[in-house]
Amino acid sequence: MKRILFVIALAAASVASAQQPAGDPKAAEPYISMCTGCHSIPGYQSSFPHVHRVPKIAGQSAGYLEAALRAYAKGERSHPTMTGIAKTLTDKQIVDIAAYYAERGAASK
Repeated sequence: MKRILFVIALAAASVASAQQPAGDPKAAEPYISMCTGCHSIPGYQSSFPHVHRVPKIAGQSAGYLEAALRAYAKGERSHPTMTGIAKTLTDKQIVDIAAYYAERGAASK
């Protein structure tokens, strides 16, 4: 019985991962300039709308970055600059940008 459940779980995981479109890091290159200005500067702090540390996003998982961008676009996360940027992105651009930054962390290891 355990073996059957394991096989079913493995099959379900394969189907789920096959349904998620893989991002294309190369396709993101025209869009990353809007991210680079803040997210690639070590120790950078933004002063709008208030002073806070801007996270380095290279090396974050693609899933996390996709979820964050979608949350900004839907208004579930709040930051004026990020909301404004995220609302202009298509789903494909979000997936591609997430793949780009996820790959950048792997490349630096």
